[in-house]
Amino acid sequence: MAGGLECLPLDEKKIQMTIRYTPRRNRQDNLVRVAVGWSALAVLGILASGCVGSGQPTRVAAADEMQGTADSRAPEYQLASASGKYLAGRFARRSRDYGNAADLLSDALNLDSKNRRIRRAAFYSLVASGKIDSAKKLAGEIVTDDSAEPIANLVLALQELRAGNRDAAAKRIADMPRRGMNSFTSPLLLAWIRFAEGKTDEAVTALDGLAKVASFSALRNLHVGLIQDLAGNAPAAEEALRNAQKGAESLRPVQAYGYFLERAGRRDEALAIYRSFRSKNDESDAYESLYNHVQADAKPERLVNDANEGLAEVFFNLAGTLAQGRSTDLALIYGRLALDLRPDFPLAQVLLGGLLESLDRKEEALALYNAVSPASPLSWSARLRRAAALDDLKRTDEAIAELGKMSAERKDRSEPLVRLGDLLRSKEKFGESADAYSSAIQRIGDLAAKDWSLLYARGIAYERSSQWPKAEKDFLRALDLSPDQPFVLNYLGYSWVDQGLHLDRARKMIEKAVELRPNDGYIVDSLGWVLYRLGDFEGAASNLERAVLLRPDDPTINDHLGDAYWRVGRLLEARFQWRRALSLDPDKKEIPAIENKLRRGLADAPTKEKRG
Repeated sequence: MAGGLECLPLDEKKIQMTIRYTPRRNRQDNLVRVAVGWSALAVLGILASGCVGSGQPTRVAAADEMQGTADSRAPEYQLASASGKYLAGRFARRSRDYGNAADLLSDALNLDSKNRRIRRAAFYSLVASGKIDSAKKLAGEIVTDDSAEPIANLVLALQELRAGNRDAAAKRIADMPRRGMNSFTSPLLLAWIRFAEGKTDEAVTALDGLAKVASFSALRNLHVGLIQDLAGNAPAAEEALRNAQKGAESLRPVQAYGYFLERAGRRDEALAIYRSFRSKNDESDAYESLYNHVQADAKPERLVNDANEGLAEVFFNLAGTLAQGRSTDLALIYGRLALDLRPDFPLAQVLLGGLLESLDRKEEALALYNAVSPASPLSWSARLRRAAALDDLKRTDEAIAELGKMSAERKDRSEPLVRLGDLLRSKEKFGESADAYSSAIQRIGDLAAKDWSLLYARGIAYERSSQWPKAEKDFLRALDLSPDQPFVLNYLGYSWVDQGLHLDRARKMIEKAVELRPNDGYIVDSLGWVLYRLGDFEGAASNLERAVLLRPDDPTINDHLGDAYWRVGRLLEARFQWRRALSLDPDKKEIPAIENKLRRGLADAPTKEKRG
């Protein structure tokens, strides 16, 4: 058996953890998709997307390119020739190891300073790794060769702004071709430059073109509202911010409008829009961060306090939009530019951390999570992510300690305990995992429909720690909360079948699960196995054949199909499937049984090959 572009929403409820455990009778663990850590991060416009396989680059140069050097990088990067360093740098860049790529390509450029290809590759790697100062010189050289190059122009424009040359920065941005991301980047940046010059009307006018693009109209309204608010034009600011937050799926525009209302002393109105947002998005953490502002006696700060922070907000917004569209590399660059403008920008720090995690750059992501200020409302979410990154880096004891500390700090929060349960379950510490889930459930109190996954997770932990009565109770309760959850239907149905219990009911449950997820090989396998246990061997073989097509590399499904083939007299095919199951690294406890079937077949079953 097995949101919208306006502020880069991330529905973290849909980020699901797959348990890394696949024993024969409990491959249901592969079906676990526990929506965990529903944090404020989920609706603060942060999205970690685009899972790209990555790893440390290996030695790529020939032996004659290698020289003994005092290079401080890892040995696989110690290459002396320009071509060797370029090849290694290119490999590092393809692996999204931008820090090493920047160093290698910069070294290669020093050895071959006129090579345009190396220059561009080094420049992009420098920006993507956050080494903006080092990228500035290359940006000027790139623009000399290609005046329309967008990222190089943006880096130079930021340099000019830092030097106080607003006119030069504005001209550079205005002269950039309005295509691709420039169609949206240029007007937003120009608006904030005009505002910095004290030209509020020109700033708003610069954004008029975005109103014609439906998916960017909310972003335009957000920035018009932020500009008008800073300019002291309260009526215009309120109108724009109110329009920006209408129908918003992400917190940023709701936050901007709510804070505006709070500063105006209209706390009841702010609370009303916060409650409306919560009713549509069901994010308790986000609601809490908003609600705390209403309860506090001090006025909340603006989202941006000056033009520089407004420019950083532009890059952050666009980085998240790109991340949502899985343009991870460009999202990383825009995020780096946001942090270059505003180094203490928690939203950008966590956004970049998520992007780096998706690129398997865990250490770099961890550094960004550690940099989030403890005073930030995002600190809690960053710490949850920090714990996950620590576990991924095999620093599991530190991850457990962090989650335990968070759990002790906030007795009203369940997320650290849920995360702890997930972590322990992934390490096959099922009894401890069940205890952590129980503590989380106790803190939640009355469970809602969305909490089915927590009961499901604890049920698995109970089942794997030989506490079946408790597991069965949790699965049934999960189905009471959410009757059509295919994973619960499948896990409970399969478990009943495996124990020879409630076979007819189990069959109906698994048939429902297959109906809901017809292309899930594990669930289709469950249906085949229940038919096998009910004696419908032909039906079992048919379903198990389809399951093998969907999951060809699963040892248990191949083993099941072998059993079904033997029962219908297809003996050669049965032995083939058993041999294949053995070749797919099955659970060690199952190997003797499979080997025995290869020697003796199945008892009370045909012993001669069925002929068609």
